[in-house]
Amino acid sequence: MSQADTTSISSIKTKWLYICSAALIAIMGIGVLLELYYVLLLPVVLAVLWAAFFKLEYLWYVIVFFTPLSINLEEMKLGGIGMALPTEPLLFGVLLLFILKLLSGKSIDKRIFTHPVSYVIYAYLGWMAFTTISSEMPLVSFKYLITRLWFIVSFYFIATHLFKDGKNINRYFLLFLFPLFLVIIYTVVRHSMYGFDKDSSHWVMEPIFKDHTSYGAVLAMYFPVLIGILMRKHMNLLLRVMLSIGFVILTIGIILSYTRAAWLSIAGVVGILGILLLGIRLRTAIISLSMIGAFVALSWDDLQVSLSRNKQDSSDKLEEHVTSMSNVSSDASNLERLNRWNCAMEMFKERPILGWGPGTYQFVYAPFQRSKDLTIISTKQGDGGNAHSEYLGPLCEQGVLGSALFIALLLTVSNLAFRLFYNTKDRELKILIASTYLGLMTYYIHGVLNNYLDTDKASIPFWGFTAVLVAIDLYRKRETLATQ
Repeated sequence: MSQADTTSISSIKTKWLYICSAALIAIMGIGVLLELYYVLLLPVVLAVLWAAFFKLEYLWYVIVFFTPLSINLEEMKLGGIGMALPTEPLLFGVLLLFILKLLSGKSIDKRIFTHPVSYVIYAYLGWMAFTTISSEMPLVSFKYLITRLWFIVSFYFIATHLFKDGKNINRYFLLFLFPLFLVIIYTVVRHSMYGFDKDSSHWVMEPIFKDHTSYGAVLAMYFPVLIGILMRKHMNLLLRVMLSIGFVILTIGIILSYTRAAWLSIAGVVGILGILLLGIRLRTAIISLSMIGAFVALSWDDLQVSLSRNKQDSSDKLEEHVTSMSNVSSDASNLERLNRWNCAMEMFKERPILGWGPGTYQFVYAPFQRSKDLTIISTKQGDGGNAHSEYLGPLCEQGVLGSALFIALLLTVSNLAFRLFYNTKDRELKILIASTYLGLMTYYIHGVLNNYLDTDKASIPFWGFTAVLVAIDLYRKRETLATQ
């Protein structure tokens, strides 16, 4: 192509740019005159559309950044719509684009599709789709399936592909952490107005987080990750200072969240870190934990008698609040959790194979409540939320295979993390593997007591951390995985 032709094409592009800009300004001006102020969002919409078609990674970064700041419309009492803005509409768009790219023959690295973790995810989603067909409430289950799909597509499949460049792993962590620090500051400042008491800690993070338990769960996930980042040798001094301040903010946030499950999950991953540092194999750890579990099951009656002696309710005093974790005689929160678990087990007994359908627990559990299990915070209408367990929830909603596949995902990811950690000699990469896995494990531990994978704030780190480990497995050569 001659220089004259190139100049002509450039001139045409410039002309069209001026025309489009003038048209956009005119449309916005007319909208303001007609008091249709939503037209002022048109540049943002156009920028998102451009990023979606030409620079998908930019749109992905935007989603990561706004996740800690997103607000659920349902929490704002806006029409009962359970959707987080701005993240979930963008995630739905990314899902559609991903499907279009697959249909057009364009795709991500095929090795991602054939990784062992991916195979477990296929089974996990496939069974969820199958139980959606047999669901007690098909529309509810279909919505649940779609939301799970857009989280996994964006933050497992696409994320793993983007993490081929190790610098994107750092961007992913930092783009989530800095707005999370802002959320913690907002929460702590608001909490200070109520004297940092326990009761106000349940709601001062609203409307950004729906309650203190989901807030504590996400903070706990990033606690090991931030420690891992700070342990790296080579880092910009300004960034290190900012992240060090951020670590203090994160620690304060975890303490003041009064979330016992979050504290327990951090204590749990300290034990897992000890296993890794001692070089204990995963199989040995699983056998040991299974033996402990069997002993607890056999001694359950005596254990219940012992636990019933604990009368310490949750408290403003941290030491008393920690002690209340094992109070199953008078602590309303603990007793209500047992009520939900008992309902889940009764639901499972009635439909052990296919369950009641993904996402249906909160709509159907009420009749399964027993009068002796009801607490002062129970509702006879059964509108109090989910099963409070990532293991019992799938068990009653998708049958025994639903819970088994979630456990299979845990074991597959753990096997991957242990193998990577023991086979990697590079210190920086070893820190990245351990901190990411420990962050992920805080959620698997927390998942015994709560479940939040239907929310963007928990799902995006959960699937993203999984993607980091898979990316390290696929692209761990130093020349392709630059961790700095």
